[in-house]
Amino acid sequence: MARLSFKLSLQWSFMNCFSRINRLFDLCLLWLERNVTSKLTQEDFERNHAFRWEPQGGGGRLIPITQPLAFDLADLVGVEKAVQRLVANTEQFLHGLPFNHVLLYGERGTGKSSAVRGLLNRYADQDLRVIEVHKVDLANVANVLIEIREEPFSFILFCDDLSFDEGESGYRELKAALEGSLEAPPSNVCIIATSNRRHLIPQRKSENLAVHVDEDGDLHPGEALEEKLALSDRFGLALGFYSFNQETYLSIVRHYVDKVQLDLNPEKLRQEALKWALDRSSRSGRTAKQFVDDLVGRNALG
Repeated sequence: MARLSFKLSLQWSFMNCFSRINRLFDLCLLWLERNVTSKLTQEDFERNHAFRWEPQGGGGRLIPITQPLAFDLADLVGVEKAVQRLVANTEQFLHGLPFNHVLLYGERGTGKSSAVRGLLNRYADQDLRVIEVHKVDLANVANVLIEIREEPFSFILFCDDLSFDEGESGYRELKAALEGSLEAPPSNVCIIATSNRRHLIPQRKSENLAVHVDEDGDLHPGEALEEKLALSDRFGLALGFYSFNQETYLSIVRHYVDKVQLDLNPEKLRQEALKWALDRSSRSGRTAKQFVDDLVGRNALG
């Protein structure tokens, strides 16, 4: 009986030990999955056109976006001059010519983010790829650049709706990625950011008071203001997307109506479009598209 009891005790000890080992193994796998970056292959970049950076533990990884939201650059009515300049800079970039990193700034709904999606839609067949990095993840921008530096593709590093409050993280990392680090930025990366602010960081009245003119007549910002201008100055190309007047808004509405081939009374269309804009206190391209989407839906239901 004593021998049987010892044998059972030994078996229980082995089973308990085996269970603990299995549990430890599962925890190790979980840690590796969360903290070890799985580098994408060239085939991944050939198969997918858009990606986002997903933080994991102290690092992160690139995740393919299998169905990116497409956009036609021809739909950007009222901002043709800015779009034309953006397209020219992108083609310089794709052909290995000198180019600039780009800041798209201006009113909400005027097409800043759509312009970037439109670039991908137009140039994906020329090996253009877009990587979206959220502002909160900009501290990892150096890791993103390391992962794509040797890839035979042209990458737009896209930071949407970018602005910083004082003391926020990511500001200095982005500034270094644009210019200001000892390491040369990859030649296959163009950074494009969108923002409602031209200078990305809010300015105080007291900082503007520190601006002075020296004895030679040269204008000098104060130190605090100089620091805040440093980031936006590193974007070589700053393109304004300005608010639309009423006629431009109505032109955008007519563009989308023609695109979906709706046959409507022009005066009734005008009145409904203006009422829609008034209800939303906005005459933007986004508002025009939302109005036409609603119009198409209502007409389809009869």
